[in-house]
Amino acid sequence: MTISIRIENESRRRFLHGAAGLTLAVYLPRARSADAGARAGAFEPNAFVRIAADNTVTVISKHLEMGQGTYTGLATIVAEELDAAWAQVRVEGAPADASRYNNLRMGPTQGTGGSTAMANSWDQLRRAGASARAMLVAAAAQQWKVPAEELGVSDGVVTHSRTQRKATFGQLAAAAARQPVPAEVVLKDPKHFKLIGKHVPRKDSNDKTNGTARFTQDVHLPDMLTAVVAHSPRFGGKVKSFEATQAKAVRGVVDVIQIPSGVAVLAKDTWSAKKGRDALQVEWDDSGAFKLGSQEIFQRYRELAKSPGAMARKAGDPDAAFAASTRVLRAAYDFPYLAHAAMEPLNCAVRLGKDSCEIWNGEQSHTSDQMSVAALLGIRPEQVTIHMLYAGGSFGRRASTASDYVLEAVNIAKAIEGRAPIKLVWLREDDMRAGYYRPAFHHVLEAALDAQGRPTGWRHRLVGQSILAGTPMARRVKDGVDPTSVEGAANLPYAFDNIQVDLHTPKDIPVPVLWWRAVGSTHTAFSTETFIDEVAAASAQDPVAFRLSLLDKRPRHAAVLRLVAEKAGWGMPLAAGAPGDRRGRGVAVHESFGSYVAHVAEVTVKADGSLKVDRIVSAVDCGIAINPDNVRAQTEGSIGYGLSAALHGEITLKDGLVEQSNFHDYAPIRIYEMPKVEVHLVASTEAPSGMGEPALPPVAPAVVNAIAAATGKRMRRLPINGDELKA
Repeated sequence: MTISIRIENESRRRFLHGAAGLTLAVYLPRARSADAGARAGAFEPNAFVRIAADNTVTVISKHLEMGQGTYTGLATIVAEELDAAWAQVRVEGAPADASRYNNLRMGPTQGTGGSTAMANSWDQLRRAGASARAMLVAAAAQQWKVPAEELGVSDGVVTHSRTQRKATFGQLAAAAARQPVPAEVVLKDPKHFKLIGKHVPRKDSNDKTNGTARFTQDVHLPDMLTAVVAHSPRFGGKVKSFEATQAKAVRGVVDVIQIPSGVAVLAKDTWSAKKGRDALQVEWDDSGAFKLGSQEIFQRYRELAKSPGAMARKAGDPDAAFAASTRVLRAAYDFPYLAHAAMEPLNCAVRLGKDSCEIWNGEQSHTSDQMSVAALLGIRPEQVTIHMLYAGGSFGRRASTASDYVLEAVNIAKAIEGRAPIKLVWLREDDMRAGYYRPAFHHVLEAALDAQGRPTGWRHRLVGQSILAGTPMARRVKDGVDPTSVEGAANLPYAFDNIQVDLHTPKDIPVPVLWWRAVGSTHTAFSTETFIDEVAAASAQDPVAFRLSLLDKRPRHAAVLRLVAEKAGWGMPLAAGAPGDRRGRGVAVHESFGSYVAHVAEVTVKADGSLKVDRIVSAVDCGIAINPDNVRAQTEGSIGYGLSAALHGEITLKDGLVEQSNFHDYAPIRIYEMPKVEVHLVASTEAPSGMGEPALPPVAPAVVNAIAAATGKRMRRLPINGDELKA
């Protein structure tokens, strides 16, 4: 079977040709899971390296490349231990096969998320590269009849200096494939790294700039139809009836069918499908639909916050601390629903066979999507083939626990009995109004102070929907606490002897929710890091010094905090702005997904309330930075994404209808709004953690703390409302 690529612009897009034949594959049948939470004693087979006679080294990436630099990072790990030349390395997405490509941080499942790609691959891919290197060396030693210990490897060439013999990887590949996979390998001492920690160009940049990178939208199968779906405008609404005569009259429209999630219009191209949907008349049954608005939702949340919720953390005796205090600080925060708003709209291509199904997708949840599709079709998961393509951003949206848009595509193909391949396209308006969102949350925080102004107690109550409840991952909800709701709050790093964190999870709000870049830390970092600033002020202490006084046992938090303060010139006066301008500097520090990030933000607030974030200085500790350029890029991208939410991001409902629809009313920050960013990395020998998300959570609190320093006003609702900042 071949796949053709629709050539939309001949000057930019060219047909993608296949690779050369395979000559060496390295399987590591005994690669042990690095995650203590994974199955005890489990062994996972993996295949990550392929070397061809043409001397190309192909690294098989089990993780989706969605702009975060995964392909480059994973290839760097393999190439380092293999001693390959960077130019000979290419990357290929792995098929869905959890038996070989499971995410070691997620357990026996294949998926990309939680900033785990580098962390769960570090040891595994080092061993894969080192094993391949050992097999190449063994092959050369056998051919040249010399001891393997006398051979050297550099830039993809094996040499024997005494006899002046040399051979490329490609020349040795066939012989290396006949060597046994070594049971043990010696990994490099990090002081000998040539690629890790150095500048290496990204592996996906050229294809993405010359138009040959293949995204789902580029897939065009013979006789394929494009489908768009009319969804209920209210969550829980159903199709009551529809009239398709006018839709079918649109040129290019082939069929109109009802599916469980709405009415699908099938056409020869996306534009025709959209025009057909525009002409479609659907009557919706709203008898079971959700009809509340955002104001009513938050009103319910505030009522719930008046009573204790499920306990997420309790230490010491918080009630006694508050009873004995001389002063109590209290603050309440509201966080709206947020859309993922990735640049590439959702899409998925599917082709049904007699007893099989093929999926083309920017695949973030291989295993769960494979199982969901198999269950829908009544076939085995291994009969579902998933081709992983690039994704133009995702931020969690393509990791739907319900496999929503993937199953929708399969439902359409099933409804037409597989007579044509289907490419489902969700226009941005579809995802903005009928998609999944970062849950809205309400927080209440309290701090008890003694007569000297020292904090003696901390209470934190959260109210918001669970991402995990009711999903296949519901087992992670313990005693009524979804860990993704309280991460960043329940594990607050500050040394409070008396602390309590509890959670209400409303079950009567059916708005679909999903992980959004950095998940729970997107709201918990804001409430805790802005409230700790208030406690510092009430204690008459400098915000950085106050935090450090509570981080004695958290050296990595303290290290990034000290570094960012030094680099930002904390304590030095800010340059004056224009007459009437108010300028301020704020700080925030947060750990998520095993990485530690501190930001210092500098802002200017004008008399009319307009806000300019002038500068953000960042300190990052993500363990060994495999590719420092990419770590900086992820930090900069996270700052931009986080500022978009802080300054503009808000999905609101009125009478059950989502009010936003596209970038004109759900705006990312524009270029002129992007501050100057400086990123400083902490030198580390710790194993790498992730950087797809951890730089986002401290952005908004650093900015809001800077606003407080400039104006004296505390912002407790996002997005920031300029009307509250008028002089």
